[in-house]
Formats: sequence, structure tokens, C-alpha cells
Amino acid sequence: MASSRQGDLFQGGEQDELFDDEANTPTYYPDPDEVREELKRILAEARAAKTMPWDAQRVSLYRTIFPQMTQCLPEDEGAQLRFDFDTEMARLEQAA
Repeated sequence: MASSRQGDLFQGGEQDELFDDEANTPTYYPDPDEVREELKRILAEARAAKTMPWDAQRVSLYRTIFPQMTQCLPEDEGAQLRFDFDTEMARLEQAA
């Protein structure tokens, strides 16, 4: 049995706040203008290329992050950018 001076290890207390994810996790909101600029830069690079301008690792990265990045833009704009990116990727893969 625990001494009356020893605290209960399983009883909630002040230290519970240390493990509160919401209190300790900073929230990041991307700047839509910066995201838009980066997406358009990637798309322009793809449009200017006659063959795939990136290695396989970069292609995989862009295929993952491009759609994710569009989620911070208005839905119709994001959908158009995703369509344009997919179109360019298909064209570049055909050129290989």
C-alpha cells in the first residue's frame, strides 16, 4: 500500500497538461498564395519540358505532395491544378 505522502502514479493531476496534444501542438496554416506559387512553379517546369525533367524520386514526391498542397486552395482551383498536373505527367510519361 502506498504511503499517504506518496502520490498516486495513476491519478490525474497537474502533469496531465503536459500530455495534452492540443495545448502543445502548434497549428500551421499554409499561406495559399505561397502554395499557389509553388504549385504553378512545378507545373510550369513540367509544361516546359519535352521529357520528364525529374528523377524517379522527385516524381514520386511531386505525385504525393502536389495533390496535398492543393487542399489549402479553393476547391475548384485545386481541382484544376490537379487536373493540369496529371495531364502534364501523362504527357511526360508518354514522351519517355
